[in-house]
Order: sequence, then structure tokens, then C-alpha cells
Amino acid sequence: MPPKTDTLPTSSSCNRQIIALSIFNLHQGPRFSRKLFPYPTILIPKMAFATTHRSTLALSRQVNKNALKSLTATRQLSSSDDKKHATPTSFATKCASLYHPSAGANRGLAPPIYFGSTFLLDDADHGARLHDKKEAAYTDQDGFVYSRWGSPTNEACAKQIAALEGVDERGGTLLFGSGMSGITSALMSALKAGDHAVFPYTVYGGTHEFIKEFAIHWGIEVDFIDAAGKNGPEAYKAALRENTKVVYCETPANPTCRITDLKGVGRVVDEVYGTREENPNRPWVMVDGTFATPYHQRALDIPGVDVSIQSCTKYLGGHSDILAGAVSSKSPEFCHGIAKVQKLITAPLNPMDSYLLMRGIRTLDVRMQRHGENALQVAKMLDEHPLVASTFYPGLENHPDNTGGDDCLVSQAFRSGRDSPEDASIMPQTYGGMIAFIVAGEGDLALERAKKVCEGLRVVNLAVSLGSVESLVEHPASMTHAMIPREDRLAGGLDDGLIRISVGIERASDLVQDLKQSLDRVMEEERAEKAA
Repeated sequence: MPPKTDTLPTSSSCNRQIIALSIFNLHQGPRFSRKLFPYPTILIPKMAFATTHRSTLALSRQVNKNALKSLTATRQLSSSDDKKHATPTSFATKCASLYHPSAGANRGLAPPIYFGSTFLLDDADHGARLHDKKEAAYTDQDGFVYSRWGSPTNEACAKQIAALEGVDERGGTLLFGSGMSGITSALMSALKAGDHAVFPYTVYGGTHEFIKEFAIHWGIEVDFIDAAGKNGPEAYKAALRENTKVVYCETPANPTCRITDLKGVGRVVDEVYGTREENPNRPWVMVDGTFATPYHQRALDIPGVDVSIQSCTKYLGGHSDILAGAVSSKSPEFCHGIAKVQKLITAPLNPMDSYLLMRGIRTLDVRMQRHGENALQVAKMLDEHPLVASTFYPGLENHPDNTGGDDCLVSQAFRSGRDSPEDASIMPQTYGGMIAFIVAGEGDLALERAKKVCEGLRVVNLAVSLGSVESLVEHPASMTHAMIPREDRLAGGLDDGLIRISVGIERASDLVQDLKQSLDRVMEEERAEKAA
């Protein structure tokens, strides 16, 4: 048993309350006493408070022993050495010291937030070991040293996403401050001057901008191809070169909702370069699966796919209140490379947003089902409206990739949270919450009509981003993809009149009526102008 602690005098009120809570699969290393904390724990500072007369606290800050020789009482610390720290007597040292709650406080059900930027070391050798370690997705039994290299709350969230992605113990997940930070970190870890990469035309606007504004100026060669549908794999194959290092996919595509045949892409890369076991230098096959999430698409289960990217700002977070990105891989070599980029160039997701992301993920399964149910009703209305020239939604029979049969790309891309084929009898099939549709007309006419439709909505919110509980609408040609040259945008299927909707979890009939009234209003205004 640890030594009993004495109590602070009334005049020494503390400025911090620390709550010790258990957390999902997190190991803190030897600096926490396993006798005192039998389960993995982390510590979280909360609002300032005043201690009672008999507060039992543990001091976790090393003080100058020579200056405190007169003190004989010691406290249980977050260190393996019970006698390392002494109880302070001076007011200034009491203020500057960190206090922790008594044993048994680690029973909170919700995961904690660890805001610490640096971590206690057992001794100099402990610090040397930590600084000498090879960068990886997670820490080991030695724990953490500095939060730019990883921290407890971040790691807990990362492991939860790794579980969703099906990552085994060899690989891992790393969290970043945005989806774009994850994308650029993944690309920077794999590409250097003289390397070649292949991207789809319908890549996310931010990814396209990074390629055009940075990658090509760093000496990286890039080809864009039409990756949609059954012909996508052969288009990738035709673009491959001896110096190709990245094969990048985005499926379902943003914003057209077209599907890439990931099995086919993995197959053609294996045919040209061999498997990763046969050729460790083969290109990295990366998949941005933000539209689908692991609820529908588990890219790392597909042979030949190496990296799964999620913009967690969207569905995984689900509430439009964080920026976050995740990059997952089963390859320890890739995890090492991107961890080094994260440590030196980008940065891990901060503890508060890591906590909010974990909280969002806890309802991902039920939210995704509702998103899909609502979106199907909205898509059916749009598909029948006279102002809509075409509607892209994987759940519609006229979607170009919804071909039916065992090789149907839509069926392969939307698992609907099922873990096995037997789940189909009890878990309804859904197709995600993203819809794209094109208003009738050409050029400027279509452009202006689309803008008016977006601006006339009263339930759906005109805002960028997607995947939140509230519905969002945007016009890519004038908003998210405005930085892409028109000819490139049109080549990727992004028409002037294309509108993207992220269908939320509101009442479906409210969303259907809102979109219908806006479309109807545009038609009525045009008729009135002609009559005048």
C-alpha cells in the first residue's frame, strides 16, 4: 500500500482539481503506480476549486530536495519512486506544484482529457530512452515525453479509429488537426522530388490545390485520370510509371458520389509492381473514404490498399464543432514515416478535439443509418423534379455504378455497418448521406440557377463541409472547387450547375419540402420574368 498522505492546512487552497479516469486501451507506462492505479489511467485538470480541510492529495512535481531538508512527509506521486517528492511548505512552491486526487478516483465512465504538454520522467535514462525511440503510431511501456510526439487522449481516440478501420497491432492510426493536414502528411511522407503520383480528376479541392501549389513545385510528377466506375483500374494502370510512389483514390468521389473499384486498383498495382511483401518499394495505394466512413467502407480490408484517410471533421466528428483528420495503415513502415512528418512538420490533434471526436464516434453507427434513410427520400424527390437534370446518389437505380449483381461497386462500397453477410437480414441497407444533383441548363444559366437554389433554402444550411447532424448544401463551382480550372473541373464531372447536399438527421419530410420549395421558386421566378 502507498504511504498515507498528510493534509494541507486551511490556508493552502489548491488551484487545480485533477480527476483520474480509465481510458480505452491506453498504457501510461511505469510512472504510474500499478498498485495505486490497477487499470490504465490518465489525468485531467478541471476548473479551479478550493480544497477542504482534509483533502488527501498527491503531489506530482519534483522540488529541490536540498531546500526542503526539514520536511519529512512525502506524498504518493505519479512516479515509480514514492520518496522522490516532498511536501512543500512555502506558499510559492505550493502554488507552483501539481496535486492529484486520492486512490480510487479513476472510476469515471467517460474518457478524460489530458492537457499536459510534457510528462514526468523517472530518471535521466528514462528520458534518453524516450528520445531515442523510432517514431511510431503509439507509445510503449515507457509512456510519453512531449505532446508534439503524442499524448494520452490523442492516442486513445486514434486507437478507437484504428479499431473501426480494422488495423491490427502492426500498424496504427495517427490523428491530425484537420483532414487536409492528414492528407498532406500522408503525401509528404511518401513523395520526394523525382517521384510520380496518380490522382483522380474528382479529388477534393484542397488536395488538388496542394498538388498544384506545392507538390509539383517540389519536383513531384503528377497525372490525373478518370477513376470512376469499372474502367477506373485500367485508367490507373495506364498512368503507372517506374517512379510512381503514390496511387491516390477518393471514393465515393467528392462531390459526384461516383465509386472507384478499389479491388481493381489494388489488383492492377499488384500486377505491375508485385505485392508489398514481394516488393516493399511498390507505390502506396491511398484511399480518402471520408464520404463513406468505416461504417460503409473499410478500405484496409481490400488487398493492395495501404492507407485509409478520413476527414474526421465530417461524419466521424459529426457535429460541425471540430477540425480533425485520421490516417490509418497496417504498415509499420508507413506509420513510422508519417509519424515523423507529424512530429516535425504538422502536429497531432489537440486533446480537447480528440475527446470531442471520441464522443462523436460513439454515435456514428446510429447517425449513419439515419443519414442514409433521409438521403434516399431526398434523392428520390430530386430525381423527379423538372429543374433537376440529373441526380447522383448511390442508392438510386440510375446511379452509373449501381449495376446490380455481385460485382456492383455500390454494393461493395456500402456495407451499412455490417460485420458479416448474415447481418443483412437485421441491418437495413443504406447508401450514405451525400447527394449531388445538376440543375438544368448550360454554362452561366446553370451556374446562376444553382446559386439561387442554394440561397433559397430555409431548413438546409448554406455552408461548406459535410457529415454533420444538420443538413448542409454547397455549390462546388463557386465554393469548394472554385480554385480548380473550369476545364479540369468539367473533366472530373463537376458541372457548373452541380449542387452538393450533406443530408442530416432532421425529419426527412422537412428536408424534402425545403428543397422542393426552393427549386419551385426558381422556376416560378423565371416564368414571371418571361411573362414580364
